[in-house]
Amino acid sequence: MRRLNRKKTLNLMKELDAFPKVPESYVETSASGGTVSLIAFTTIAFLTIMEFMVYRDTWMKYEYEVDKDFTSKLRINIDITVAMRCQYVGADVLDLAETMVASADGLIYEPVMFELTPQQKELQRMLQLIQSKLQEEHSLQDVIFKSAFKSASTALPPREDNSLQSPDACRIHGHLYVNKVAGNFHITVGKAIPHPRGHAHLAALVSHESYNFSHRIDHLSFGELIPGIINPLDGTEKIASDHNQMFQYFITVVPTKLHTYKISAETHQFSVTERERVINHAAGSHGVSGIFMKYDISSLMVTVTEEHMPFWQFLVRLCGIIGGIFSTTGILHGVGRFVAEIIFCRFRLGSYRSASVPLPDGHTSNHLPLIRENSTH
Repeated sequence: MRRLNRKKTLNLMKELDAFPKVPESYVETSASGGTVSLIAFTTIAFLTIMEFMVYRDTWMKYEYEVDKDFTSKLRINIDITVAMRCQYVGADVLDLAETMVASADGLIYEPVMFELTPQQKELQRMLQLIQSKLQEEHSLQDVIFKSAFKSASTALPPREDNSLQSPDACRIHGHLYVNKVAGNFHITVGKAIPHPRGHAHLAALVSHESYNFSHRIDHLSFGELIPGIINPLDGTEKIASDHNQMFQYFITVVPTKLHTYKISAETHQFSVTERERVINHAAGSHGVSGIFMKYDISSLMVTVTEEHMPFWQFLVRLCGIIGGIFSTTGILHGVGRFVAEIIFCRFRLGSYRSASVPLPDGHTSNHLPLIRENSTH
């Protein structure tokens, strides 16, 4: 009984076979078929390698939602060098709520040389080149997100030369915590002092001839400090053409949550527009000389997530490539063979028609005589 059940099972499985085997005596091989098969296998191997590279790659997915966090503080990371002595300049933040955040809360004033060393200039030129490419190719931002925490720091390396010249500039670096409302971070002449109606700067003791707001922004970012992320103003350098000159940066800050396979952080992206003008009250150009960064917080929050192709999707695409190429090459080979047979048949028929047989009455016949072997008279 067991043997009968096994035979029935085997017969049932044979009937369900969707891949019938063709006897080898029925299979005909040809040189054209071998050539097409070689081309098909080469194409399959090439596309399989390319598909595997796509499977290994990742991409960034962007999602948008309303930012409901209005109570937390916003961190501003600053590293700016101004071509004036530290005792002549002051930096602080004043927001729309008339809250003043003094630079003493987290900024350091360091006397330095404004002129960069050759190594520092090379890094600055690299940052400026990256900034120009980012303005042309926005998709490069995805590469920067994925390389966060893996790239080297974008900060300028320390000076190696021991110059005997006295420092002629002031490096203002550190971080400040401000309210999540629009505000104005500015660097101008004189130290800031609190005032009932806002704030003021002690600029009366500084002569106008010593004003020089040429500056270099080595780093400016909002939120958590992430090494490897290049911000829009990193590497910016502005040279003042006049003593009384105002540099303005209008910044729109967008809260951003970054989730990659390397890090998970809450940071901020921002876009910026620039403007500069000479202060000349006689010509109607009013204002205060200095560097003004007016920022505004967007109500939208962006979530950037690094995604990867699922393995099942990779298998489906791979099967589609292999099956599609086999089917396509088989169809093309069959069509090509059919066209070739038609052409060769017409050529043979034309050669037969060219032969003629003379008749007794002087006419000719284009039909070939029927020749029989072993015929008898």
